[in-house]
Amino acid sequence: MAGPGALAPALRTRPPGPRSRVLAGRLAASESRNVTWVGESFPVFWEEARGANVRDVDGNLYVDLTAAFGVAAAGHSHPLIVAAARDQVARLAHGMGDVHPSGLKVRLLERLVRLAPWEEARGVLASAGAESVEIALKTAQLATGRVGVIAFEGGYHGLTLGALAATSRRDFRTPFVSRLREAVSFVPFPDPLRDPDDERERCLDALEKAIRRVRSRNKRTGAVIVEPIQGRAGVRVPPPGFLAGVAERAREAGAVLVFDEIFTGFGRTGSPFAWQDEGVVPDLICLGKALGGGFPLSCCLGSAETMDSWPRSGGEALHTSTFLGHPLSCATSLAFLDVLDEEELAARSRTEGERFRGLLADALRGIPGVRQVRGRGLFLGVELSSGSGGRSDPGPAVRLAQTLLGDGYLALPAGERGEVLSITPPLTIARSQVDGAIETLERRLAAPAGSGDRR
Repeated sequence: MAGPGALAPALRTRPPGPRSRVLAGRLAASESRNVTWVGESFPVFWEEARGANVRDVDGNLYVDLTAAFGVAAAGHSHPLIVAAARDQVARLAHGMGDVHPSGLKVRLLERLVRLAPWEEARGVLASAGAESVEIALKTAQLATGRVGVIAFEGGYHGLTLGALAATSRRDFRTPFVSRLREAVSFVPFPDPLRDPDDERERCLDALEKAIRRVRSRNKRTGAVIVEPIQGRAGVRVPPPGFLAGVAERAREAGAVLVFDEIFTGFGRTGSPFAWQDEGVVPDLICLGKALGGGFPLSCCLGSAETMDSWPRSGGEALHTSTFLGHPLSCATSLAFLDVLDEEELAARSRTEGERFRGLLADALRGIPGVRQVRGRGLFLGVELSSGSGGRSDPGPAVRLAQTLLGDGYLALPAGERGEVLSITPPLTIARSQVDGAIETLERRLAAPAGSGDRR
């Protein structure tokens, strides 16, 4: 029998159940209408979670293929992380991070510095991934004296104004475009559906041209920011040599190379960090999501040479926040890093991810509408044909995610047109849960459109 957190879906009522519907009504009356989408079949409200299982307020048990946006890399409510949180909250829940810090802040930064690829490293802690991107872009400007930034089409770096300026999604940018930095240029990211060699050269050539274009405006490029694997754009894995080419061109331009590893970091791709997959060392790394072990925490980590472009504090930090070095988040992060090592989660992600991807590709091969199964480690995507739907069409992966909810699986769509089903489960997910997800995906995608199959 499967243990806690490794159970198959078990639905008591068709989701969303009556309690979720009541909460949805209450939420719609109290939250800005732009935040949580509420529809006839969405969302469900969570009550508790363990391992790769989530239980909603109606008692429905789901298998989580999202790891809650990638945060629950060690599984939901890992006992060692829970124990660390309970112990810490009873002793010191909050401190004064840039005035009178806790000792945990020191311990965590020392631990992160040891994981860094540079001989000497420094870090700045924060609460959200977008803030770590803000810190990276500020660091690059201080280090180079240049404001020009080059980012990639499809890139997602957060929604605060600095991070949003480097995020390419039109729907996020358009309402605020007049407030965004004009210093950001976008270049194409390799399309995984096209020839990898051609795409690598096409995109690197575009990067070179963008660097020259920025130079012609007398601004020059201070930072090149890239996700080693684009997540929200649809788990887009670049071809071999692409990241090395980006690094070479960034350094020739005298720019700071920033890797946004907020999603890919801490074992998600089968390596501790995605930069290791190609051996390309950036100047700055943005970390978040899994880092806090379920609590809000992020970090911008960089070489001492780059990070020391910040002036020494004279009593006022140029970038800080109330919850910087939050003791509770630092404690859970240290516990998570212990679990990551002791349970060899990166290696497990690599092995189980290869198995998952291989079995899923075999199961979906030949099914009309399935264009590609791709990914690395337990960072997977299934690209579906978008069809000829207009802008109001939610996209095939959006519809599939809603269908899977009724089967007891939590999944998220990705891609600008909602054409990719993103699969990023806890790195601890059981094989039986993986096999159940594959069987369900095969059945759903093979079923004729509009068949209404609810087996």
